Amino acid sequence: MNKDPILHDQLVELAQRIVAAKQNALQSANTVLLDLYWQIGEYISHKVADAEWTEDSIKRLVLHLAQTQPGLRGFTFSNLFRMQKFYETYKEHKKVAILIKLLPWSHNLIILSRSKNAEEREFYLRMALQEGWSSRELERQVESNLFERVVLLPRKIVPMMLYNPPGITAPLSDAYILEFLGIPIQRVKTNIRRALINKLKSLLIELCSDFCFIGSEFPLQISEWDFLLDLLFFHRGLNALIAIELKLGEFEASHLGELSFYLETLDSSIKKTHEQPSIGLLVCTNKKSNLIKYTFNKSFTPEHIAACKALLPSKAMLQVKLQEFYEENNFLEVEE
Repeated sequence: MNKDPILHDQLVELAQRIVAAKQNALQSANTVLLDLYWQIGEYISHKVADAEWTEDSIKRLVLHLAQTQPGLRGFTFSNLFRMQKFYETYKEHKKVAILIKLLPWSHNLIILSRSKNAEEREFYLRMALQEGWSSRELERQVESNLFERVVLLPRKIVPMMLYNPPGITAPLSDAYILEFLGIPIQRVKTNIRRALINKLKSLLIELCSDFCFIGSEFPLQISEWDFLLDLLFFHRGLNALIAIELKLGEFEASHLGELSFYLETLDSSIKKTHEQPSIGLLVCTNKKSNLIKYTFNKSFTPEHIAACKALLPSKAMLQVKLQEFYEENNFLEVEE
């Protein structure tokens, strides 16, 4: 079937409009949320300044919100204190007032807590907007003392930091926005998990032609219980099944026990008699760290394990690819 170039352009245009509308919706939600945080910070600041409110008053506000709006998140005592500091820090700096409401709250918290003065805060606000930094990238730049390194350069070679509203594409996938809108975090975790599983699948096929995909959410029956294995491959070079289990968050010892349990089931009910014992790959991942661990049958000798690892993608390579995945996709920081 011949492609119609005019129709193709029209479809691309409509898809772009949908993306732009989603971005505008997120930006609008972010602005509303930041306006609310500013107003709450201003209110608390004035009450404290007039000696009408104390810490106990703010704690009572937290309790009142918890009782009257169950499920509402983001209005803890510490976050209310940050709202007060947010207002008091920027109330005299009108020229950056528009900037702070264009960035997500998580970005603002990084800049607010790490910057030493108004000049440094403005620098990071403008850079985060100009470069479209994720919160992780912003944190990395702050920790690397980008401000000190740039302002110490001779002025003639310091890059111009121009504010250009039409070009701003600030990452707005922020947990505070979802909490404010009442979107379940579990849904976000499910989306991240699904995207990561698809990424791992394509990565393994790309990195090693011997990986043959069998299935995702592969069903395993153990006694009367049913389990789903995240990914199952067959490796032609190793003549073995490769079971992959993905965990969002930090490593726990129980993860290895669970994977070993799956490997035993594969060997007893799925593996062919001429095949080698199954090999496991555990991936524990989040935006801050990626742990990769291969697991092998107890009968494998150190030499056998070394030979297997030589044919499998290196842990370092997988860690790099996962980190690139997070940086390319502005996913939420989901608390585990």
